[in-house]
Amino acid sequence: MSITTQLFALFFVLCGSGAVAAFILPTRWNPISLAVFGTLTALVLLAAGGLLLLGDAEFHAELWPVLSLGVMTLAADRLSALFLFVAGLVFLPVAIFSGSYLVKYLCHYSLRYFNFLYFALFASIVLVLLAGDALSFLVSWEFVSIVSYLLVNFEYKREESSQAAFVMLAMSEAGTIAVAIAFLLVAVAAGSMEFGALRSAAPGLSATMAGAVFLLSFFGFAVKAGLVPVNSWLPLAHPVAPTNVSALLSAVIVNLGIYGIVRFNLDLVPATTSRPGLIVLVIGSVSALIGILYATVESEMKRLLAHSTIENMGIVAAGIGAAMIFLATGHQIVASIALIAATYHLANHSVYKALLFLGTGAVEAGAHTRDLDRLGGIARVMPWTSVFFLIGVMAIAALPPLNGFVSEWLTLQTVLRSVLLSSTPVKIVFAISGAMLALTAGLAVTCFVKVFAMGFLGLARSEGAANAAEVRIGMRTPLALLAAACILLGLLPTYVIPILDRSVMPLTHESATAALVPPFFSLAAQGQEAIPPKFLAEFHDLGAQVGEGLLPGRGLVVLHRGEEHNPVIFAMSTSYMFVALTGILALTFVVFRLATRGRTLARRAVWAGGLRRLWPGITYTATGFSNPVRVIFGAVLHPAAGEDSTEAVAQHFRTAITRDQVEAHIVDRLVLDPPVSGLRWLAAIVRRMHVGNVNAYAAYVLVALLLVLIIGAGIF
Repeated sequence: MSITTQLFALFFVLCGSGAVAAFILPTRWNPISLAVFGTLTALVLLAAGGLLLLGDAEFHAELWPVLSLGVMTLAADRLSALFLFVAGLVFLPVAIFSGSYLVKYLCHYSLRYFNFLYFALFASIVLVLLAGDALSFLVSWEFVSIVSYLLVNFEYKREESSQAAFVMLAMSEAGTIAVAIAFLLVAVAAGSMEFGALRSAAPGLSATMAGAVFLLSFFGFAVKAGLVPVNSWLPLAHPVAPTNVSALLSAVIVNLGIYGIVRFNLDLVPATTSRPGLIVLVIGSVSALIGILYATVESEMKRLLAHSTIENMGIVAAGIGAAMIFLATGHQIVASIALIAATYHLANHSVYKALLFLGTGAVEAGAHTRDLDRLGGIARVMPWTSVFFLIGVMAIAALPPLNGFVSEWLTLQTVLRSVLLSSTPVKIVFAISGAMLALTAGLAVTCFVKVFAMGFLGLARSEGAANAAEVRIGMRTPLALLAAACILLGLLPTYVIPILDRSVMPLTHESATAALVPPFFSLAAQGQEAIPPKFLAEFHDLGAQVGEGLLPGRGLVVLHRGEEHNPVIFAMSTSYMFVALTGILALTFVVFRLATRGRTLARRAVWAGGLRRLWPGITYTATGFSNPVRVIFGAVLHPAAGEDSTEAVAQHFRTAITRDQVEAHIVDRLVLDPPVSGLRWLAAIVRRMHVGNVNAYAAYVLVALLLVLIIGAGIF
């Protein structure tokens, strides 16, 4: 039995032990029990995923035969290992956080029930990523959907929890049906449900069948990934779910949708034309833009982060779509770069979105509100939470040198490589998608400047914010771990890219490490990869060799080389950025201290337009900050404003006017509302038939019978 087999066996034993311990231990010990067993299972999964991803370890296990459908099998390759490792990277801090967070549910809801569902979800997610045949995949996928539904509906006494969970389950089931049909269509041609047989049968599918399989699989998996137009469940489920569950929804479960898209459409049934890739690219770009638009105008933190998840999954999908197009047109190296960018952004999103959701839970625990309009000033009383949250905000806003910048920059650079393509219409689609992604990046900065400035800085705008207190160390520690991961993933891209390259190379059949990370540190590798001496000398003069002999790896510069007339297509080094930024800040501090040397600092009352003090009620709020975006993109947001006035003496003078804006989501407005309105119109017509007259009902029966006879006569 291999070491990876032993680790996965230990993982499932620990999941089962954690679920059983929930019913054996006293209720008050359930939060600690989840933290302990959850931490152990996550560490074991990280070890197994790391061995598969970094080494040559393998995993394959046959379970049992199921009638004539074949043998259910579990297997792992480097692609599934990457998703397993990311899942473990998120579950670890979530488990630690849950040990303190779940205490609030004692005496209100059953934590035994929650612990059982938590470990059931963890195990089912891993089973999805280990599935080696369609049947195992679909069974595990269904378990994930059901357990997710139960966790979102954990606070079942709240009506909004039940409604949101039902919508999520209904959409998940619709997606599962589409995916199951796609698998069955390929399985019929293959004569087996094993993934190996599906790969072999894929080239024999007709163009029509391949197109149908792609559409079914893509939109079925897009439901879980939260892509437009099947993303309605995300903004509903996140605000009502427990915060640790929200972190798992956005940082792990949506990744399963991306895994399904990649596994099915790049591995099992790869596209042979550009059309599927164009669909994925356009859907991803539209999802990114729509997601960040709604996030920018939102003031409830968990709903804002849910819309941001749609945005980030859109960026990932855009990278996957670009990779599919480059593969179909014979540009394997650029396809590898695009897929590396997509998987890099997926890993980055998992880390900083988990940080922001857990940070939101800490803010709610300390200030008793998640509404940005009612927060403010908590950086003074919750300094550690604020620092960690700020790192997450900078990462998700793609500010250098943190991890979000690396993957978004690499995605945009890959989109610009559409100049290699010969088709003008495809180039136009790339240009439009690139413009949407660039606009998305700009709006993301606006959105998360609003989050931190309005939520953590300024004056407290509610009693809860004014009386906020720092959370316990059990809730701060996971924030610190995730913040450190954001920093490391940002500063060391030249070490992350080769690892990601190992996971995507079996799909593209080309390595992109040499194309992205020149071996500035290795003389032997330089000779093997034939870097021109003049090119090498120029970059050595710029400091690309700094660290040689001290650091492992190939260098600290991400660089894509071109031809002789264009030797550098793009280049970047967040490692050197960090050094430069640190030096600039240090120099600024020294200059400031020298300039103010010998001067005394006098504190005076702040002048506030003639007022003795600035009232929190007249300061900028999150809603006011985002109002320009709401006005500019009014055609997309399409808000409906209602007015509520308060009257003064004798009903002559208004003392206050409040306006609540009700925004109908563009997907609901354009995709869901028209068929619903049509069904209501038909229902209204049918309702008129219920006149309460027996003779009329008899006439209906007679007319129906005549129609059946006429249609039957026409057929036969």
